[in-house]
Amino acid sequence: MEDLTIELHGDYVVKSPGVRPIDFQEEMPQDALAAWIDGDVVDLKRPLTHGGQLQWLTFADSSGQKVFRHSSAHLMAQAVKRLWPEAKLGTGPALEDGFYYDIWLPKPLTETDLSAIEEMMRQIVQENLAIERLELTRDEALALFADRHEDFKLEIVRRIPEGMTISAYQQGEFVDLCSGPHVPRTGVIQAIKLTNVSGAYWRGDEKNPMMTRIYGTSFPSEEELTQHLQRLEEVKLRDHRRLGPQLDLFSFREEAPGFAFWHPKGYQLYRTLEEFSRRLQTERGYEEVSTPWIYRVGLWQRSGHWDHYRDNMFLMEREEEVLGAKPMNCPGHALLFKNQVRSYRDLPIRYAEYGPLSRFERSGTLHGLMRVRGFHQDDAHLFVREDQITQEILGVLDLVDVVFRAFGLPYEVVFSTRPDDYMGSLELWNKAEHDLEAVLRERAIKYQINPGDGAFYGPKLDISAIDSLGRHWQLATIQLDFQLPEKFDLTYADQDGTNKRPVMIHRAIMGSVERFLGILVEHYAGAFPLWLAPVQVMVIPITDQQSAYAQDIATKLRRRGLRVEVDTRNQKMGYKIREAQVNKVPRMLIVGGRDLENHTVSVRTREEGDIGAKAWPEYLEELVEQAQMPLD
Repeated sequence: MEDLTIELHGDYVVKSPGVRPIDFQEEMPQDALAAWIDGDVVDLKRPLTHGGQLQWLTFADSSGQKVFRHSSAHLMAQAVKRLWPEAKLGTGPALEDGFYYDIWLPKPLTETDLSAIEEMMRQIVQENLAIERLELTRDEALALFADRHEDFKLEIVRRIPEGMTISAYQQGEFVDLCSGPHVPRTGVIQAIKLTNVSGAYWRGDEKNPMMTRIYGTSFPSEEELTQHLQRLEEVKLRDHRRLGPQLDLFSFREEAPGFAFWHPKGYQLYRTLEEFSRRLQTERGYEEVSTPWIYRVGLWQRSGHWDHYRDNMFLMEREEEVLGAKPMNCPGHALLFKNQVRSYRDLPIRYAEYGPLSRFERSGTLHGLMRVRGFHQDDAHLFVREDQITQEILGVLDLVDVVFRAFGLPYEVVFSTRPDDYMGSLELWNKAEHDLEAVLRERAIKYQINPGDGAFYGPKLDISAIDSLGRHWQLATIQLDFQLPEKFDLTYADQDGTNKRPVMIHRAIMGSVERFLGILVEHYAGAFPLWLAPVQVMVIPITDQQSAYAQDIATKLRRRGLRVEVDTRNQKMGYKIREAQVNKVPRMLIVGGRDLENHTVSVRTREEGDIGAKAWPEYLEELVEQAQMPLD
């Protein structure tokens, strides 16, 4: 094999094949967990098979956290196997702030059992076992896990195609089927907390055995763990499933699992979000369309979605043909583009749609607004010439910035590359990845690589917002697609008279509007900013003598586009004010006899409390200005 050229901190070195990241001891930080080399995240002790830019991953990187938590899941599974040798391993992925492992156990677990597992985990940490990667043939893997009576692992191995190299990881007596990567030793994982236990069907299918799912989190230090646990307590207080009904925004019912019932205030909030998105998109040349929500399955077979989404589609058979409710808009938008002859002068074409989508999520995965079966997206598809790719993606990134800044959400960008089940030619994929990465470099946007996590039709940028509790939420996505235009034979007439293929850019900014609203409820703890709040102003007359004045104030505010309620109930003033505060109304205008006489309003804000009397006509203009949407 040829020598490898490694770029490290801007310097280039030539090394023999098989050099490991850990061999660069002088350059490697002490807290390194894994390494990144040209799109691949690898173990520190794994021999390198190709050259490229080498970077270190620590707990400060989301990819480093994923490696750390994945190793923590293995640590927990090892502890369970020591305590219950008859346990059978399922799968154990890393999560945003932790990990879980699905394990078959002969008995239900209790809180006492979690404490015992934690104690055993700490013992394994003290043992500081080396974590080693094993590469096996399919027959070797089958023999290994058959000898260990790991039935679920055997099921996974049997699904792996013949001829593929299979990897497993060993720490002491524990071996797990896994693609990795992992931290080098168990002693790296210093702070552990198991949080809860639940049941989960194997592979999410109720026909399969019930597993015990154990959740936990882990950090490099006890101080970081303590801070995280304090944040979890705040998360419970902000849970949108509690605040949503409490604020009369939405509810869920058994009659329609996975679909939200939007109450008047919640739907007003929903409509405000859509209006905000529409105004931004209209300014940027998007055209709103509406496409059918049920298609013959031939459309999904033609687009390639049938092979990838069939199990998550709502299907029905009528008049001896199969129909499917749409889980996404892209094939419909491709048909719209194809509806007439296009010229190079017509491009770019930007179609936006807010219509209903549905996906059959397993009942055990439904989670309030965060995981639903019926949803809407601020969805759009751009049809562009190849020379317009950079300009259009930069425009989408600018739109992402405006939207996320409006909600006080910092964000991170992840570049997801070709998956194993990719569709189309390798040449087109390489071009798509090159074009997308070139945009990031041109704008000098810091990004991380998520190898193999692209859509089946093209690479993508996934943009994660960071909420007020420091949690990361993957929201926006920008996907570059050379495949669908081929599938649907989309063309435009170029200036030389030849037919060319457009490039398709899939993009959503908020993603699912339902999920985005759930995130905002928790981000703001229900205290939405003035421009977004479903009720922006509560007018409270002190006595019936001021009711007419209060109604006149409300009428003038409504005429200027504000959302107003008037509280004329026969209740004490303190009660009315407290209730408005509980409902998190941003502004309260209290009017008494003196206000009626002087044509003023006594103003209370949610944040500052009583700020005194204001001349009414002047304060009307001030309030209108404060309630404007943040469109730039």
